[in-house]
Amino acid sequence: MKIPDSYLEKIRAVYPNISFDYLDFNQDGMVNDVVVVNHEIVCRFPKTDWGKEVLSHEAKVLEVVRKHVDLQVPHFEYLEESFVSYKFIKGEPLSRNTLLKLSEASQTRVISQLAIFHQQLHSIPNQVLVNAGISSSDTTRTREDWLQLYQEVQETLFPHLWRHQQTWIHELFAPVVTGELDLSYTPVLIDGDLAVYHILFDPVTERISGMIDFGTSGLGDRACDIAVQLGNYGESIVQRMQSDYLMLAEHIDRARFWVGTLELQWANCAIKYKDVSLSLAHIGMAKDIKLVGTPLD
Repeated sequence: MKIPDSYLEKIRAVYPNISFDYLDFNQDGMVNDVVVVNHEIVCRFPKTDWGKEVLSHEAKVLEVVRKHVDLQVPHFEYLEESFVSYKFIKGEPLSRNTLLKLSEASQTRVISQLAIFHQQLHSIPNQVLVNAGISSSDTTRTREDWLQLYQEVQETLFPHLWRHQQTWIHELFAPVVTGELDLSYTPVLIDGDLAVYHILFDPVTERISGMIDFGTSGLGDRACDIAVQLGNYGESIVQRMQSDYLMLAEHIDRARFWVGTLELQWANCAIKYKDVSLSLAHIGMAKDIKLVGTPLD
């Protein structure tokens, strides 16, 4: 895919002495087009007007996060409404397979890094977030939102599903319908979308080298972040975060429910908006998830 001339002109304007020895153009994201220059600089261009608002909010979040977490996160060197750039953080996506191929000692070290990052992120004082003007994450959901999704799924997806799939969905939502699952929480700063391609792994040091893309970050339910990790790695791995992520047992049930809805949310949108690619977004998720109410080992 050819990089638009307007993008290259903008990069040259910001970095007049730069040479384009290597360019990597990535349009996979829903919010930004990304140009990586010489494995040194990441340049992002919002695709829409609402993407510009997301970028502005992300800048606020990162200013706070950088002061409270140990792992490297992007530091915006240049920021304007339609453009942002920062130094490239080296690493490859930390997939489940990559993690499982490591030695037991290396696995433990990486899982500890992941747990400490979440512990630090979710422990940022509320007053700090208020002072920085951090608003709610787009991932925020109420019980009414979940019940509405349940209704939509029955109307939109059930005509395309087999009976055992419909039964699984009824069982997934049952604790929410009956009120058995407590959905109350105290808002904290969450990432909201810490997928494997946002967790950068250095295969040489066998450590996490950084975290990127905080576009969905904001005040929300920490169970959302736990749910993403359940989807990334499965519960047998997430349980190993307990010693460094002290809140896991308290919030795991909401996360178990949440991760079960992810494929349904995307499939529902795919049919509503007639975009089949949305239904494929969560192919490759871990399936190692226990039932709501199951105690941690």
